[in-house]
Amino acid sequence: MALLLRILLIVAFWAPVGASVSAEALYCQNETPCETENGLYYMHWPKGVATDRRSGAVFFLHGHRGKAVNEIRNKSFKAMADELGVAFVAVQGVEGTWSFPNAPRSLRNEFQFFDEVIEDVTTRFPVDPQKLMLSGFSSGGFMTWYLACENAERFAGYAPIAGAFWKPLPDDCPTTAPYLFHVHGTKDTVVPLEGRPLGGGRWHQGDVFESFDVWRRQEGLLETAPEAIAEGGLRCERWAPEDGLLELCLHENGHSVRADWLKRAWRELEAARGWSY
Repeated sequence: MALLLRILLIVAFWAPVGASVSAEALYCQNETPCETENGLYYMHWPKGVATDRRSGAVFFLHGHRGKAVNEIRNKSFKAMADELGVAFVAVQGVEGTWSFPNAPRSLRNEFQFFDEVIEDVTTRFPVDPQKLMLSGFSSGGFMTWYLACENAERFAGYAPIAGAFWKPLPDDCPTTAPYLFHVHGTKDTVVPLEGRPLGGGRWHQGDVFESFDVWRRQEGLLETAPEAIAEGGLRCERWAPEDGLLELCLHENGHSVRADWLKRAWRELEAARGWSY
């Protein structure tokens, strides 16, 4: 009876908008996970947004030992999604970790998994596969950088926070430059800008500036002066390759994440991509 009541309540939510939502979507909303073959994610649909047209989506990756359900409970993230009119998708790592290249553990092929998640999200829900942005904090930021490197077109844009490549850094990436908006604290001691060794030196977080140099070198921008931007407590440098956009924004605090930074990245991505609603 309780399950039936829950389903009826969800149907009542979607029905007024004449939605093109799959039957499977009725069983996973907010704190009820959507399961795929190799993992799971949580979905928050923006308040007041009809489902008779496809919405964009912000995907978010938790930090080390994190839980995606805590991200979907985050009122600031949900308010951000509601304000932007986009879905918010919190993806779960295996045992709270991400298996990016050079990571201490390899528990899943993350590249295949994220293709799987994108297909599942855009099949279950009216989400536009061309309007997806990936963000992640700390370890989730590491994963975001590697997903951008492996295939920049998987997501329309990337907004990593406090996490870049690990050593040894890739010499280059087998794809064109992404639309990448990186935020990092100058007083971050968990993931310092210069990186730090872990496990007695067995692993090493990479330098953020050297991580950007991978893209700048590949795009012929090492000698190009960046555009300087200052807003909302961020000091940013931006490079404009032929395709894509590279932006590094610094704040004067430590290891932290704010929904406002995701919102800003989405707005900048909207402008750069020429999206309109």
